[in-house]
Amino acid sequence: MMFESLTGFDIALVLAIGFMVGLAKAGIHGLTLLSVPLLALLFGGKHSSGVMLPMLIMADIFAVHHYHRHANWQFLIKLFPSAFVGVLIGTWLGDHINDALFMQIMAVIIFASVGLMLWLERNKSAVPDYTWFAILAGVLGGFTTMVGNLAGSVMAVYLLSMRLPKNEFIGTAAWFFLVINIFKVPFHVYVWETIDWQSFTLNLIALPLIIAGVYLGIWLVKRINEKHYRWLVIGMTLLAAAALLPG
Repeated sequence: MMFESLTGFDIALVLAIGFMVGLAKAGIHGLTLLSVPLLALLFGGKHSSGVMLPMLIMADIFAVHHYHRHANWQFLIKLFPSAFVGVLIGTWLGDHINDALFMQIMAVIIFASVGLMLWLERNKSAVPDYTWFAILAGVLGGFTTMVGNLAGSVMAVYLLSMRLPKNEFIGTAAWFFLVINIFKVPFHVYVWETIDWQSFTLNLIALPLIIAGVYLGIWLVKRINEKHYRWLVIGMTLLAAAALLPG
């Protein structure tokens, strides 16, 4: 879709998506996954990933500003190398994946991820803190974030599996996605050509709603206890997977 043909309703939907992105990055997990199919309705799967990326980075910056001191760099250092590889794989395969089929495959992956989360909740002594698990999470995270901005569930499984407290979970995820999302920008601009000045102008229009979402999310997260927060992450991830199933 050309940006000149966007209706008032389309603009309002983009603003609502910006607000959801802000909430998600502040810790109300799953809303980014819900916004992916909504944005794909306007721009198509591949192009919508480029439209959303600057919004994600804007929200990442505010989330990192607030939660940066809570990040666990022990896990980030394990994740980054394989995540960069995953982004490169996603860039190469992105032109050969059907949007609808990809969304359905992602829904299956997310449901499987939630199943693993639920199993870990029942077996609290099982913490898979292995190098291979971090490498697998990094590759899957990098691949899914490049192809569809859908890595939230992969990171949720990994970070919840490590039993990170609420703020440490959010701070570690915020740093991970800020670094990886910035790494993705040249591939969207020069390889896929999904980011240009028109799309970036649309992102700037959404910025106030992104900021509002971040600060509302911070306010809400402070009022959710640790146990309830884990179940919020699981519940929102399930809801997002259901939204992806129709493709």
